[in-house]
Amino acid sequence: MSRTSVAVVVSTSVATCVALLLLAAGCATIIKGRAEKVSFSSDPSRAKVYVNGSLMGRTPLQIRLESKMTYNIEFREEGYENKTVVITNSVGAGWIVLDVLLGFWPVVIDAVTGSWCQLDQTNVNAALEKQQP
Repeated sequence: MSRTSVAVVVSTSVATCVALLLLAAGCATIIKGRAEKVSFSSDPSRAKVYVNGSLMGRTPLQIRLESKMTYNIEFREEGYENKTVVITNSVGAGWIVLDVLLGFWPVVIDAVTGSWCQLDQTNVNAALEKQQP
């Protein structure tokens, strides 16, 4: 087999794999993924950040959260009132349209993985108030 023949076979195989990947996965799964980076900050800084009851760290903090979930975020710091923020999600209509144009499987993949969803906040800042004596 000549070098040209090998190059043609390899490039055809790569093109086929890419096409199958696009057809087997949804647009949102490929482009956006299932999780988003969310940044947390507070005044005062170094407040503890709890996500759905689990301590994740201290501000400033950046973590990845799954887009299809709803999260209760609590900021806690000694001498300050706790602050709770809820992060919700919504379905991006653009992803649905793209998936429908590509066929049945992209719709199923993005629906099951929740990749259609996007979080309503990706930067959360909490101003904590001092506790009253």
